[in-house]
Formats: sequence, structure tokens, C-alpha cells
Amino acid sequence: MHTMRRNKIFFIIIFAVTHFFITNAFGDILAIGNKKAKVTVKVFSSLTCPHCASFHQKVFKSLKKDYIDKDKVRFEHHAFPLDLAALNAEKIVRCATNAETRFELLHKIYDEQKKWAVGSDINAMLIKIALEFQIKENNLKNCLLNENSQEIILKERIDAQKEYNITGTPTIYINGKKYEDKHEFKSFKRQIDKLL
Repeated sequence: MHTMRRNKIFFIIIFAVTHFFITNAFGDILAIGNKKAKVTVKVFSSLTCPHCASFHQKVFKSLKKDYIDKDKVRFEHHAFPLDLAALNAEKIVRCATNAETRFELLHKIYDEQKKWAVGSDINAMLIKIALEFQIKENNLKNCLLNENSQEIILKERIDAQKEYNITGTPTIYINGKKYEDKHEFKSFKRQIDKLL
């Protein structure tokens, strides 16, 4: 009886630790940059959305170099998957263990979007991309099967819909105000500079 009680306590502790790890690993908003930066950019996007990929390629690289790396801007990627392929891509991104790698993987997924988003075996293509980032194949497969991760991502999407009334992707907010200008760095830079 005493042994059963000890085993029960052991399993409760293991469950709590595992739940804490999974929630923290998959539950954080994907963010990069100084938390105390004067400007916060929130981008709600779907990883299968061509306009999201275009924004990331045209704006994010320069934004990172000129503002994020200089602690002037904090950038948040908010998952807003529009289909199963985008949901699975989000799971793969969250499989990386740190923010820097997650953003590098996110960038690669956007760069390769035309190849993987329309293929016959999307998950295999996503795994192939992620293997370049020294994530074990077994871990990637487990991330794709992780229902907790899926629930967190879908909750993030529902919460974003409620709070920000997202009607399309990408939807961008700069310091809480919706960005309505062109998806070009020059236009984006003008908005950022006004706030610095």
C-alpha cells in the first residue's frame, strides 16, 4: 500500500513536470528582441499564406538587422493557421528549443513555402526543412503528433480572433495600432521611426 502511494505521488510529479515543460515549450508566443523595447510589432500569420511569406522576406530581415538586433523593436509572431498544413508547420517551428532557432526555422519555412505547402507529403517536407536545424527526426515526428501543442496553437488563433478581429493574414499591429500601409520595409520603417 505504501509503495502504491509513493508510485502515485511519483507519477503526479512526473505529470506536473511534463505538463509544465510542454506548456512552456509550446505555449510561449514566438518573440524576438528586447522585452523592454519601445516598439512591439505583432504579426498574425499563417505559414501557408503567400502574403505572409512576402512580408517576412521583404520586411523582417531588415527589421531584424536595423531594429530588433539593436534592442529598439520587439517582434512577435502569432500563429493564425488557416489550414492543417499551416498548423503542422507551426508545430514544427515550436519544436526548436530557443527563440533564435525558431525564427531561423520560421524564415526557412517561409522561404521554402512554394515547395512544401503544395506538395503531396507536406509533413515529410517540413521535417526535411527542420532537420537542417539539428532537430532530431524523432522529436519532429513527436511534435507533429503533439495534441497539447495543437490545442495551444488553436487557442492562440481563437484568442487573436476575439481580441484583434483578424480578417486576413498577415495582420500587423505596431504598439497596439493596426498597420494598414504597404508591406515594404520603407513604409514599415516610417511607422516605426515615428514611435522611437
